[in-house]
Amino acid sequence: MTMNNKSLLILVFFVLQVMNSWAQKTFAFHNNRFRIAQFTDLHWDPQSAKCDSTRNTMLKILQREKPDIAILTGDVVTEKPYEKGWKQIIEIFETAHIPFVVTMGNHDAEHFSRDEIYHILFTSKLYSGIPSPEDISGNGNCALPIYASNTANARPKAVLYCIDSNDYQPDKDLGEYDWIHFNQIEWYRRTSEAFTLKNNNRPLPSLMFFHIPLVEYHNVLERGDYQGKYEDDGIWSARINSGMFGSLVDKKDVIGVFAGHDHQNDLIGLERKIALGYGRVSGYDAYGALKPGARIIELYEDLFKFDTWIATNDGNSDYFYYPSGLSSKDEEQLTLMPALSVQPKQNGISYRYYEGNMRQTADILKATLKQQGVMPNFTINEDGSKDHFGYIYSAYIKVPESGVYRFYTYSDDGSRLFIDGVEIVNNDGGHSARRAEGKANLAVGFHKLELHYFENYMGQALEVGFSTKDITERTIAPSMLWIDGEVKKKK
Repeated sequence: MTMNNKSLLILVFFVLQVMNSWAQKTFAFHNNRFRIAQFTDLHWDPQSAKCDSTRNTMLKILQREKPDIAILTGDVVTEKPYEKGWKQIIEIFETAHIPFVVTMGNHDAEHFSRDEIYHILFTSKLYSGIPSPEDISGNGNCALPIYASNTANARPKAVLYCIDSNDYQPDKDLGEYDWIHFNQIEWYRRTSEAFTLKNNNRPLPSLMFFHIPLVEYHNVLERGDYQGKYEDDGIWSARINSGMFGSLVDKKDVIGVFAGHDHQNDLIGLERKIALGYGRVSGYDAYGALKPGARIIELYEDLFKFDTWIATNDGNSDYFYYPSGLSSKDEEQLTLMPALSVQPKQNGISYRYYEGNMRQTADILKATLKQQGVMPNFTINEDGSKDHFGYIYSAYIKVPESGVYRFYTYSDDGSRLFIDGVEIVNNDGGHSARRAEGKANLAVGFHKLELHYFENYMGQALEVGFSTKDITERTIAPSMLWIDGEVKKKK
C-alpha cells in the first residue's frame, strides 16, 4: 500500500469518527449566536468555607449570561476528598441546568487519577465531553460540533476543541511543565481535516481550550497590544514548543485559543490572526488578587468572528472583538476625532510623485517632483521608475460609522499614514515588504487622510486597509476616497 493510500484511509477513519460525533447533535447556534462560559482554576477544596463563594459566583454568572455550554480549563478540584469535590462541581451545573466539559490542569491528577476523574464526570447527564481517543496522550481530548440555527441543516457550523495540555515532564533541563504531545496534535490535524472535508473543503470556525498556555502567548505579552490584565510574574507555558500553534495556523480553522494556569492573567490578544487568551480565575481558594469570575465567548454563525468579555459578580468588562483585535480599552482610551465640515465633490485621491534617493519618508520632499494628479486609489509606479521614488497621497476618507478603526499599511519600503494630521501608522524606513498597524477613534463623516510612501530599491509593494469590530479587514475602497475637485495631471 502506498503512503498516499494509507493517508487516505486514515482520513476516512477520522471522517467516520466525526460523523459519529455528529450523531449527538448536542449543541446548536440560537439566533446565529453560540455562547460559552470558560471557568478556570477553581482550586476547589471541599473542606474550605470559600467553596460557597465560588459556587455562588459561578451560579450567578451562569444565570446572568445563559451560556450554551461551560468549559472548565483545568485545576478544578485540587484538595481532598477529591471524589466529593468533583461531585460538588457537577452539582453546580446540574443546579444551573448548563452542559459542561472539563479539560485537565497540572494539579487535577496529582493525587487522583485522570481516569477516576472522568469516570465521575461521565455519571452526569450534563457532562458533554466525548471519551478521549485511547491512542493519544491525556484524557478529555474531544471535538464538539456546533450545528446550525436552522434545524433543517444537519451539518456543523463550528467546532470546539478541548485538549489535555498534560502536567509535568521529568527532565528538569526542559522546564517544569509538559506540553501538548505530537499524537494529540496529529489527532487535531486529522479531526480538523475531516470536518473541513465534510464542509466542502472549507475550514469550520473553531475554538480551542486547554490549561497551560502555549509558548506563543509570550509574543502577545511582549507586543503589549492586548486587552485585559497581566498581573502574574510571567507566562507559565512549557519551555518546549511542540508545534501546536503551527498546526492551528496551517489548518486555518481555530480562531481563538483559551487557557488558564496563570491566575493573575486574563489578557487576550492576536498572534498571527489567532486570538490567544486566558480565562478569568474562578476560584476563591486560588492565589491572586483578581476578582473571581469567568470569560464569556460568543461565536457568530457562518462567520470567523467572536466577541468575548470578562464576567464577575460586579458585571462585565474588558470586551475584545475578533477578528479586528479591537477592544473596549481602545474605545475608552482613544479620543474621538470629530468629522470635518467638508463636502468633497468627487471620488479619487490626489498624489505627488517624486524621484531620488530616499532612506525614509522624510526624504520624499527632498527629492524631485516629477508628476502630480488624481488616481482612483493608492497605486505605485505608473509610468515611473522601478526604484528610488516616492509618493505623497492626499484625500478625504469617508468613514461609514463612528468607532475605533484599525488601519494598516503593507509596504516595501517605508510608509506612514496620517488621519487629520495625526500619525496613525508608522511603517517607515528601508525594509522588505512588512505590515504595520495603528488605531484611530473616528466619528462618522469625512476625515483628511495622507499617506507618505517611498521605494528605495529591490522590490515594491503598497497596500492600505482597515477593520472595525463590525467590519472585517479590507483594503480601502475607491468609493471611500474623495477629493475637493478635479486636479489635472501634470508632468
